[in-house]
Amino acid sequence: MKSRKLPKVCGLNCLTLLCIPLVLPILRCTAVGTGNAGSSSSSSGSGSGSGSANGGDFDYRLQRVRNVLKEVPLIDGHNDLPWNIRKFLKNQLKDFHFGSDLREMAPWSSSAWSHTDLRRLKEGMVSAQFWSAYAPCSSQHLDAVQLTLEQIDLIRRLVHLYPHHMALVTSAAGIEQTHRTGKIASLIGVEGGHAIGTSLSVLRMFYQLGARYLTLTHTCNTPWADCCKVDEPGKYPHIGGLSSFGKLVVKEMNRLGMIVDLSHVSVPTMLDALATSQAPLIFSHSSAHAICNSSRNVPDHVLQRIATNGGLVMVAFYPHFVSCSGQATLHDVVDHINHIREVAGIDHVGIGAGYDGVNLVPKGLEDVSKYPHLFATLLESDKWTEADIAKLAGRNFLRVFNEVEAHDQQQQQEQQQQQQSEQKQKLLQFVCGCAQLWLLLPLMLSLLWMLLLLLLLKQHSI
Repeated sequence: MKSRKLPKVCGLNCLTLLCIPLVLPILRCTAVGTGNAGSSSSSSGSGSGSGSANGGDFDYRLQRVRNVLKEVPLIDGHNDLPWNIRKFLKNQLKDFHFGSDLREMAPWSSSAWSHTDLRRLKEGMVSAQFWSAYAPCSSQHLDAVQLTLEQIDLIRRLVHLYPHHMALVTSAAGIEQTHRTGKIASLIGVEGGHAIGTSLSVLRMFYQLGARYLTLTHTCNTPWADCCKVDEPGKYPHIGGLSSFGKLVVKEMNRLGMIVDLSHVSVPTMLDALATSQAPLIFSHSSAHAICNSSRNVPDHVLQRIATNGGLVMVAFYPHFVSCSGQATLHDVVDHINHIREVAGIDHVGIGAGYDGVNLVPKGLEDVSKYPHLFATLLESDKWTEADIAKLAGRNFLRVFNEVEAHDQQQQQEQQQQQQSEQKQKLLQFVCGCAQLWLLLPLMLSLLWMLLLLLLLKQHSI
């Protein structure tokens, strides 16, 4: 039987064409392997501070972010969950199931204000969270101190209920140590200067109970500080910044090692605090005024002062602060982060979303599980490296916290040195006094002998 030749298609034997489907998977695997090797090299370069082309596809960038967050704690500057527990459950934690998916549980499932539970915090790789101890402005001059104490107590009880997932932390070292255990470092921030009742004693007691920042105002003026509302059109300053007592509050916070938070305050209050403080300051949940001209945001000239001060702006996600409207996206938040980076520098920007204190959130940042998506989006740009993401996520805040604590320690050392100097001065004065008495002793004895001699002569003459 005569053999038939296989027809050729475009110069290729049909047998070759039949083999292509078998060969393609091998070629594809080889290509993927080569691509991964190149990506790993790029990732290594980014980690050391060099840029990468585009960071690969989103899933790959997301994995890079997760690798960063395993090493560096993600620290968020503000979450209002404690107030929601008060609002919905009257602080009754027996009715609160933090380990469950609150999206499926009443009353949280029907609330636009709920964005936080343990599952989503873990998914979002949150390592440290400042929980807000908040009392409304309506309580000023009434029961603000009591309400704040109740909220601090609530936060402490909540943490103690979940010892395998959370730990109460009061220091920068504590954040890093807790991160290594896989727990969520829980810190307390008091929101609103009206909470101290114009008393430095109350401020000191809040610190003793674990509060590590005080927001100088909320949406109301205090007797010693103006809030951001006075910057709005048609409004007038109450004080024009900080009063003399307000400056004492800042100095006392410096002495304690407590972080001064400038979110919610007026621009003159920002400037007065920056001029008064000897330690770095933060904005726990604010954004860039140049992009959205909300009075809650930070103007460029203040951003420049924050850089000089060594402080930090932790970017908020609330759409009305981000896009000046009720709608925003993850990319709008990226714009604020990039602007603050450009004006103040990469060392002075962080994250303070403000979840559970808002009823609107940006698309793509619906709850606390979405932080890695934000960081992965930033890595699309050549401007951002893994080292930069590490600073944004937590290293910048750790630096600020360490410097605030160091200032407290320095003041304590100076105070001890001053006390030692005063004691030495008192001892020297005592020694000098004794020496003077010793020198006068012969003269006093001579006078005494002369007096006795005169008495004897007088008696003899009689």
